[in-house]
Amino acid sequence: MKRVILFVATNLAIMVVLAISASLLGVNKYLTANGLNLGTLLLFSGLMGFGGAFISLFLSKPIAKWSTGARVIENPANETERWLVNTVAGQAQRAGIGMPEVAVYDGEPNAFATGATKNSALVAVSTGLLQSMTREEVEAVLAHEVAHIANGDMVTLTLIQGVVNTFVTFLARVIGYAVDQFLRRNDEQSSGPGIAYTVTVIVCDILFGILASVIVMYFSRQREYRADRGAANILGTPRPMIAALRRLGGVAAGDLPKSMAAHGISGGVAGLFSSHPSIEERIARLQQA
Repeated sequence: MKRVILFVATNLAIMVVLAISASLLGVNKYLTANGLNLGTLLLFSGLMGFGGAFISLFLSKPIAKWSTGARVIENPANETERWLVNTVAGQAQRAGIGMPEVAVYDGEPNAFATGATKNSALVAVSTGLLQSMTREEVEAVLAHEVAHIANGDMVTLTLIQGVVNTFVTFLARVIGYAVDQFLRRNDEQSSGPGIAYTVTVIVCDILFGILASVIVMYFSRQREYRADRGAANILGTPRPMIAALRRLGGVAAGDLPKSMAAHGISGGVAGLFSSHPSIEERIARLQQA
């Protein structure tokens, strides 16, 4: 969850900065000099949308390290660190990817993987996870993160984010232009966009960006199911991943109702903004695999 929240938040911040920069540099005046040129606007929106998404992607690893205080294991200081590095190395080899950086950070039980490419990734686990799980369960969590890398999930998320960013940028400026023209409909001497355009665009960028995150989070939840299956494939059995999920969620052992696997979104409105499905749904999917 941490990697997705960081990615989306960074992406939204970059989009707002790009929007303000475009306004200050006079790009908005160029786009509306002779009315709104939709073709030019779409090209501009694509550059802004995918530019922001890819900047977020390439910043994802350093930002993750900085925000969590993750310490990359370069020379293992103890047996646990040696086991972590060796375990990730073996899983990466089975998954067909380059060796990721392995890091540990202080915090509640959690783990994440991030990075711009499959061969320049980072896998990080918290001290809370190492202390609260068995070796088999930690191995399953590591396999889940390695599966994310092997599936190219950060790049997939970046492309999805780029598409929704493009539409957000496009629609925000169309609405901004319409609002600006409406407010200045009796001002025949005006030329170029006014303050109403700039304010409307920034507000719409933020609001539409938040709404677009619903789409991104939907795809994020689907990625979690695939990474769970990927972990089971790397380990040769889903049992350790199920045990790890139960440990994380405090779910009692025993089969869950098969109908749970059909629940795509849980928790009402809050579930729409969730980057992960519920633990129960993930276990049910693994049990039916």
